[in-house]
Amino acid sequence: MTKTVTKIAGGKEPVEAHEPMSADELAEHYRLMLEGLGEDPGREGLQGTPLRAAKAMQYLTSGYHQSLEELVNGALFASDSDEMVLVKDIELYSLCEHHLLPIIGKCHVAYIPDGKVIGLSKIARIVDMFARRLQIQESLTREIAQAVMDVTGARGVGVVAEARHMCMMMRGVEKQNSAMLTSVMLGNFRDDARTRSEFLELIRRSH
Repeated sequence: MTKTVTKIAGGKEPVEAHEPMSADELAEHYRLMLEGLGEDPGREGLQGTPLRAAKAMQYLTSGYHQSLEELVNGALFASDSDEMVLVKDIELYSLCEHHLLPIIGKCHVAYIPDGKVIGLSKIARIVDMFARRLQIQESLTREIAQAVMDVTGARGVGVVAEARHMCMMMRGVEKQNSAMLTSVMLGNFRDDARTRSEFLELIRRSH
């Protein structure tokens, strides 16, 4: 019987979720799905597909099994800098929670330190951790911003995500050139128009 456990959604509110299956257990569901689509899982090209697909999905949703504390692992450093720190064009790969189809894009993250800075690679890892979960882009953008704020104690955080959604490009309205842009501003980025404008202008320069 599948056990029900409590998990943390987006690092915040607890939700009820099932204990993860092993790759072999998950592969059986993929095998049944192939049969349901009218395919023969036993044919040469599909013989290993259920297990490969199961392992791929486990990797693409591995963010559920990471915590912010373990990811940062103490990589915070004292600093007297009070100038904006910006990491641009962080590759973003996720899956939408409505159709389980890819979201592909990039993310720009900036913060204004308040006594400490975070290791550069950790910002990209924070983006990856939240991206590797099922969700919508609006929630993903907010989760990233709040996580950076929580970890660094920054004076402000700004996050902009721009991505293409395969659920809109491959099915439904099939709009190939559409993209979604979301932003979250916290602290100084929300309260100070000059800080916000500087952040957005720095992003624009890269384009």
